[in-house]
Amino acid sequence: MTVPPPSGSGIDRLIAIMAQLRNKEGGCPWDLEQNFQTIAPYTIEEAYEVADAIEKNDMDALKDELGDLLLQVVFHGRMAEELGLFDFSAIADACSDKMIRRHPHVFGQGADITSAADQLAAWEATKAIERAEKAANDVPHSALDGVAAALPGLTRAAKIQKRAARVGFDWTEPAPILDKIEEEIAEVRHELSVGAGADRLEDEVGDLLFAVTNLARRLELDPEATLRRATLKFERRFRRMEALADQKLEGRTADQLDALWNQVKAEER
Repeated sequence: MTVPPPSGSGIDRLIAIMAQLRNKEGGCPWDLEQNFQTIAPYTIEEAYEVADAIEKNDMDALKDELGDLLLQVVFHGRMAEELGLFDFSAIADACSDKMIRRHPHVFGQGADITSAADQLAAWEATKAIERAEKAANDVPHSALDGVAAALPGLTRAAKIQKRAARVGFDWTEPAPILDKIEEEIAEVRHELSVGAGADRLEDEVGDLLFAVTNLARRLELDPEATLRRATLKFERRFRRMEALADQKLEGRTADQLDALWNQVKAEER
């Protein structure tokens, strides 16, 4: 049995569509099977697709991807409403309350904030207070509280490093970080030379990645964006290698592949 699509426009229409998709009478079997855990990966994926549209400066795609991301919020809100936890309106109200609370200089009596840097400092101070208030009584408060474990590795590493830096645990110049990177490379070399197992190698390579992330942060570079840029560059060059080789890279020697790679790099100079 089919039903006519909800009328109206805007967010109310989208909420009504999701309610019908989750309706046990005539809803969508796939949507009905989902829960918070199964939808979470899609939510993360849609956030990355928003970032990708922005990276490409594709505004038509951005509109579509923002819609897909909004759908994820509506989906989670609907599932929570069915469980009697909260609904989309509660999500929006909580967000609105938070924005007002964190912008006292705009919506109430607060400090005189005249720059983005001042606002960032005030924002982080307010968040720190909120985290402390939320902390369980039997769990000591930490400057590292509130950094989601599900974040991508590079992003989470940078956030953890920023939190540590706020209490003074940080390098003030890039040079010592470069020394640390060289130290970590030496440790990886050592583990390889002694035939270390995967666990030891993972530990040392992880330390190396953490140190490189620290360098990016100190240079005010987003490590995720920096790595994406490097990956796109590699992809562009590799595709050019394929074109030069008539799509036949398999079977070529390492020297031949290196020659193609160097030719591509020379073309870009």
